[in-house]
Amino acid sequence: MLAYLALLRRNPDYTRLWSAQVVSLLGDWFNTIILATLIAHYSDNDGLAISILLLTRFLPPLLVTPFTGVLLDRFDRRRLLIASDIARLVIVLGYLLVISADRIWLIYVLSALQFICSAVFEPGRSALLPAVVEPGDLVRANVLGSVTWSAMLAVGGALGGFMSALLGPQIGLVLDSASFALSALLIASIRLTPEREAIIEAETHAPKQHTSFRAGLRYARQRPALIAALLIKVGGSIGNMDVPIVIYGTLMFALGQDGSVSLGLLWSAFGVGAIIGPLLLNKWNDGSVRVMRRLVIVGYAFIAVGWFALAGAPGLVLAMLAILVRAMGGSVYWTYSSVIIQKSVDDSYLGRMFSLDQAGYQTMAVISIVITGLALQTWGDGAVREIVMITGLLSLIPLVAWWAAVRWLERHPELEEVPVV
Repeated sequence: MLAYLALLRRNPDYTRLWSAQVVSLLGDWFNTIILATLIAHYSDNDGLAISILLLTRFLPPLLVTPFTGVLLDRFDRRRLLIASDIARLVIVLGYLLVISADRIWLIYVLSALQFICSAVFEPGRSALLPAVVEPGDLVRANVLGSVTWSAMLAVGGALGGFMSALLGPQIGLVLDSASFALSALLIASIRLTPEREAIIEAETHAPKQHTSFRAGLRYARQRPALIAALLIKVGGSIGNMDVPIVIYGTLMFALGQDGSVSLGLLWSAFGVGAIIGPLLLNKWNDGSVRVMRRLVIVGYAFIAVGWFALAGAPGLVLAMLAILVRAMGGSVYWTYSSVIIQKSVDDSYLGRMFSLDQAGYQTMAVISIVITGLALQTWGDGAVREIVMITGLLSLIPLVAWWAAVRWLERHPELEEVPVV
């Protein structure tokens, strides 16, 4: 951890970007737990209603992804991040209007708008990172970002659950809104070096044909190794963990009002696991793309083990342990796939490549949410264990496929050669 603290001390711009992530994510997890609890309460724990909530967080961003990638490569990324924060500040306050079952639709609408704005923020932050840190610090910065995401999930999940149970959801939503204001102020204070400013200014005024979405697709098609990296998050997103967590927490092993306490504990277990994953495997990571590809295989293996363990978990504690293992794998593949992309892509294409990366993840997430929701609607919440077991079997597909892809890439080093843009 000393290396990560040293990175924060010597790079104030990265510290500001990281701090913005901390406060924004803490509010986000308040938001997630509170809205899931509200939906479960007003829909009488209907699995389809919960799936629709999750769907509103994935499908609308997926539809705007081609445009956000172009924006991030054509305009100042910091200003776009600030605009995203301000818009979400206003949107989150709208959740305060949901005070009865007949206003559930408002949660769906506002959630869709909120995550359309997030479709700018998340790939934008990843694309901005190489401009903020030195190349030698890129792996540490990504691991710290992943650990931060996970820590805020653990802390925010627990606090959101307990606060919803003790003080009601309104306080959490107001704090969430305030977190976006603080995030915007922190990002506004980032000051890059004159050299980086000059590069960004030149890229902002690049010919439009080079900053189009079609040009981004052409760039990716010319690089088979990059295409493989862009598919990592697709494979890891087979099966949706959110719906089982909500059902396990609010129905099967419920603690607290409407299961808010048990739901917070399960989300916290997910967060702790996501912290452990990259920190554990980073001992074997030398920063090379070759090693990180191999570590993704380990991450996929953790995911499969976690699904199978969750299917057979007889109580809350073992369910938390299974979710922890599943989260370890998810954090590993997410962290290392992002670093691989950052190390493999020219800065002027990073916005579009991370938008494609998010689009693949979101597409698979939408498919998984829809299938899980329909399965629960057809078979009932009592079939959640069977659904989790089937998901475990499906998770073996990306594990085997990525293992084969890594062997193929290592046998064909010529695929690493980068064509002239």
